[in-house]
Amino acid sequence: METEIRDDLAVYKNVRDFDLEQTFNCGQCFRWNREGDSFVGFAGSWLCRVSFEGGDMLVEKLRGEGDMQRFAAYMADYLSLNVDYSALKERFSEDETMKRAIAFAPGIRVLNQPFFETLITFIISRNNNIPRIKKIVDAMADTYGTSVGAYHAFPSRQQLKDVGVEDYSRLKMGFRAKYVYDAVQKVTGGVIKREEIEKMDLDSARKYLMQIKGVGPKVADCILLFSCKKYDSFPKDVWINRAMDRLFPDGLPRCVKGREGIAQQYIFHYARFNLEK
Repeated sequence: METEIRDDLAVYKNVRDFDLEQTFNCGQCFRWNREGDSFVGFAGSWLCRVSFEGGDMLVEKLRGEGDMQRFAAYMADYLSLNVDYSALKERFSEDETMKRAIAFAPGIRVLNQPFFETLITFIISRNNNIPRIKKIVDAMADTYGTSVGAYHAFPSRQQLKDVGVEDYSRLKMGFRAKYVYDAVQKVTGGVIKREEIEKMDLDSARKYLMQIKGVGPKVADCILLFSCKKYDSFPKDVWINRAMDRLFPDGLPRCVKGREGIAQQYIFHYARFNLEK
């Protein structure tokens, strides 16, 4: 992909198959907010503004250290700009039901988020709704994260290593506080390492993450899909189970094999808005 650097701005030329609203508000991330025609949020420790100008994606580095070449490369990976979604959607559309789901929200992309942040935020997401998840995550960042102008980055594992269950409970996590505590302890203690996950197949990686209290198959699959590039991971919740029963009673079509997680995002969004409860 052709990329142009202008001061603190990375410009990605002719970006297709990417809708900011569909991608940032589909439930895979919790630190992005709409401001006019753009979205402002954190990608790792970088505070950014993402918008479009014609067919070009503009990503402005508002705060954060590092040179612009490194920033541009990181953001291309974070935003999954190096994945050919046009080819994937063409392949998925061999199945008529998938074609219909894609047409409903054609601009969804699976982001490649930081592992530790994704682990913690999806533990917080258990039996929770998106506005409340974002409120808890923001409170966590404001309390323990590094100040970045008027914002706070998501706290690092080192910033959380001495935080106790009662401290998390004050952020209104409820029953999730003890699970967040256990996750932080297992990561800081070296029990859970992202680099180990990279070597594992999907089933092994899922079981590995489920060593953490409160991490079941669905949360594990979300973490693997949204931060470990395990694109064959297929998180299942009530909407996906309903969609599978009604839309794919014989299972997923062969055309999505190996990229089931990306297909899941189209199916999930379609099911939420088109299938009756």
